[in-house]
Amino acid sequence: MQIREISLTELETAYETVKELRDISYDEFEDLVYAMRHQEYKMFGSFERDELITYAGVSVQVNLYWGRHLFIYDLVTREKYRSQGHGKEMMRYLHDYAKMFDCGKIALTSGLQREAAHRFYEEEGFEKKSYAFLKTL
Repeated sequence: MQIREISLTELETAYETVKELRDISYDEFEDLVYAMRHQEYKMFGSFERDELITYAGVSVQVNLYWGRHLFIYDLVTREKYRSQGHGKEMMRYLHDYAKMFDCGKIALTSGLQREAAHRFYEEEGFEKKSYAFLKTL
């Protein structure tokens, strides 16, 4: 397995994995990835024989409550490859990436109905620290 940054020329490949997590069209995905470039949004993938298995979308951020941290916006392993250690490998990679950029924490949010993902995050050492609130305009 190889983990590497995904380039903008590989968006179609990335989308095939992301759509297993997000209900989003390719055009929306492409527009949002380009819009997030100013936030230094980076896409990483684990590949086996040129097939994208796990996708992670992250950026290094700074705020008053977490300080300098790596925020994981998206983390998804293709369904047929789940529970095979790919997510753990990506988390190890992101942990090292965060340390390279002097991050003191890694943060993420997760949907209410994603119990398997929540168990995975807790196994990886994450703690539930807050609620996320959203108001649609």
